[in-house]
Amino acid sequence: MDDRTTLKIHPDDNLLVALSDLEAGQEISTNGHPVVIRNAIPAKHKLAASDLNEGDKVYMYGSVVGTVTDDIPAGGLLTTENTTHSVSDFSSRTGEASWQAPDVSPWKEKTFMGYHRGDGQVGTANYWLVIPLVFCENRNVNVIKNAFLQELGYANPDMYREYVSDLTSLYKAGKLDQIYRQHSAPPKAELSRQDQLFDNVDGIKFLTHEGGCGGIRQDSEALCGLLAGYIYNPNVAGATVLSLGCQNAQVDILEEKIQQLTPDLNKPLYIFEQQQSGTEYEMLTSAIRKTFIGLVEANKCKRQPAPLSKLTVGMECGGSDGFSGISANPAVGHAGDLVTALGGSVILSEFPELCGVEQELINRSVNDEIAERFIDLMSRYSDAAEASGSGFDMNPSPGNIKDGLITDAMKSAGAAKKGGTSPVNAVLDYTEYVREAGLNLLCTPGNDVESTTAMAGSGATIILFTTGLGTPTGNPVTPVVKVSSNSTLANRMPDIIDIDTGPIISGQKSIEEMGAEILDYIIELASGHIQTKAMQLNQDDFIPWKRGVSL
Repeated sequence: MDDRTTLKIHPDDNLLVALSDLEAGQEISTNGHPVVIRNAIPAKHKLAASDLNEGDKVYMYGSVVGTVTDDIPAGGLLTTENTTHSVSDFSSRTGEASWQAPDVSPWKEKTFMGYHRGDGQVGTANYWLVIPLVFCENRNVNVIKNAFLQELGYANPDMYREYVSDLTSLYKAGKLDQIYRQHSAPPKAELSRQDQLFDNVDGIKFLTHEGGCGGIRQDSEALCGLLAGYIYNPNVAGATVLSLGCQNAQVDILEEKIQQLTPDLNKPLYIFEQQQSGTEYEMLTSAIRKTFIGLVEANKCKRQPAPLSKLTVGMECGGSDGFSGISANPAVGHAGDLVTALGGSVILSEFPELCGVEQELINRSVNDEIAERFIDLMSRYSDAAEASGSGFDMNPSPGNIKDGLITDAMKSAGAAKKGGTSPVNAVLDYTEYVREAGLNLLCTPGNDVESTTAMAGSGATIILFTTGLGTPTGNPVTPVVKVSSNSTLANRMPDIIDIDTGPIISGQKSIEEMGAEILDYIIELASGHIQTKAMQLNQDDFIPWKRGVSL
């Protein structure tokens, strides 16, 4: 890069990233050669570094990310009208994976204060779960939720209810002019809880969903596998499960899935089946009493020091922009490499957003068996998408395209940077649990919530979530850290963003420096010293993946 107006990411690239708005007629320099901007180019978008002709391949991050469909002169803007999705083919693994691990000496002796479970896992939080096996029980889950949260001190002050109360008072007083004039009001209450009854229980989490019956049996079985993973996750102290009785997602399937994870769950699990419980009142009072007893037991567990090797960190991106692949994603990727070098586990998911970088991940696999499993899962997922009349090429959202990610391959090449550079030690299908240290590839959709939901079910105890546009997403049991790709977003949505990697774009910090800061944040979060913005806002998103096509 010759100046701070554009960036050439890889020596083989034939396009540049605009780091700031470029005006038509403006002259920039790349590799010592002047390039004249042909038309106004917004920051984050891509421009041709040299003349590109129809049929030429477009390279970014050193990979094919598109094909030119109409001639683009040097300095011209790449758009969906002149560029289409295109990727390189991939094949079996060639050569041995090698890796130069980063220096982790500053963290070698560090620990985090976690919740130690009887099976050797260590949680970063201590939650109780109340979950339904079928959507028919959602109402009963919410009844229990309403009974518990306020009484036990887990409910946040309801600032919006107070705001509506203020508007109601103004209306009753005939002061409509004040209502029309008032754009918003500052919150009257801090997002904090007081008088929490159980000091060592971080909260009770109530999951609801629309599955468990009515769909294909495979979806109900997958749901049971997902819920088993949530119960087994070390951030969970125990669970209350509500079953109707006649649904596809049977109690014995859930119990079988738990048995596959561990022969001895070693944490309380209370299951109630409504069709065998008599009246609804009898079932709910029994479930509430048992849940309260479970909370008493969960409160006995206290945070204790744990090595950083006990961390399992998931990587997610959502609402990506043209800077995500050069700031936030590589920064969390470096943080993941640090976790891996310290003996911890990292999860890279969103298979549609690995389209075009398959060969790199195949070659990073530690053996042929792992590489072939990745090839198989990717191929089957892609084939299913195409059979439904869709495809990975349709993955970018309107927001992605507006902010410079005009092909899925371009989006994927940047998204894959969340996986850092370490070897691939395992490839997991949906609902399979992380067992290996190092980088694990988990088959999930690119859908933000379906993917974060899956990672928590596979054992993630912290999730790093990068965003360039701003995404209000959290998870019920796994803290979600929002990492902004640009400072403009961080300043505009301070109640959503936890970490700003914009200083990478401005040249104030390196990817390695930001990655180190992210790891320090993880340690503080894992120890319970801080809460993410998603935790403060009770953003507890949970969407199981139906194994039909979801991109």
